Amino acid sequence: MSEKVSYVKEALKEPLNIWGIVACVAASVYASTFGHADLSWLPLAAGAGAESLYLATLPATAGYRRVVERRMRRRELADRNRRREALIREFEPREREAVEYLRWLKNQIYSNYKKFTRVDEVPDQIRSLEGVWESFVDFLDTYRRLKNHVRSVNRQMIQNQIAQAERAMQSAPDDTTARLYEKNLEFLNKRLQTTNDIERSVKRVEAQLQSIESFFALVNDQVITMPTPEHISSLDFESLLSSIELTKEILDQTAPVFNSLDLSDRSPVESIRPPVAQRQ
Repeated sequence: MSEKVSYVKEALKEPLNIWGIVACVAASVYASTFGHADLSWLPLAAGAGAESLYLATLPATAGYRRVVERRMRRRELADRNRRREALIREFEPREREAVEYLRWLKNQIYSNYKKFTRVDEVPDQIRSLEGVWESFVDFLDTYRRLKNHVRSVNRQMIQNQIAQAERAMQSAPDDTTARLYEKNLEFLNKRLQTTNDIERSVKRVEAQLQSIESFFALVNDQVITMPTPEHISSLDFESLLSSIELTKEILDQTAPVFNSLDLSDRSPVESIRPPVAQRQ
């Protein structure tokens, strides 16, 4: 889980615990109101003792911790799904078309597998397509932002500035001025190299998007035509999953470069046509 869980806090928020506290307070108020003021402290004292024992024992039990961890995982999953759907709504129409087409194809695969194999549950291999679809959305978001940045960069202008800085450095009147031109040249060369790195990342993500789309179509074809459910194992799910993880690692390694160029802006100047497989 992304954050450390406080089992004591979770135990405090349990409905039964809250109702127990309310019951103790109500009993104390009742005793005080109906002529038993000298005994009104007993429900509170009993409740405090029970609460201390409750908080000292329940949060420490392995069973309760497993319940809390499952609950937290469900919350995190629901929160992640909400964020992803919000992200999809920010996409341009053609980008949403790519996402929704792949979502539809994923559901078709599930439906066709159950229909043609006459089973109620699809295997874990096909279930892994859910995570692949989520990766597709994340990659498409990265692709659209990087592609728009590449389009905003004038490579020829940078190259011209490099040539001008080289000439200016050679004709500088003194060493101090020459060092300033040299520093400018260093920055320009780094910017050109960064642009090259981003362009390579764009091509890698584009290839990964196309690979995911093609694989989904292949799985759907195989599900419809396979003679037995066991034939699904012939599809190379591991190869696709490995390539997705590798692409994520590469993007994570270059993320500081992208962040320094303020690529977090999710409002592109113009729509980017993502690689979309031929529609069925």
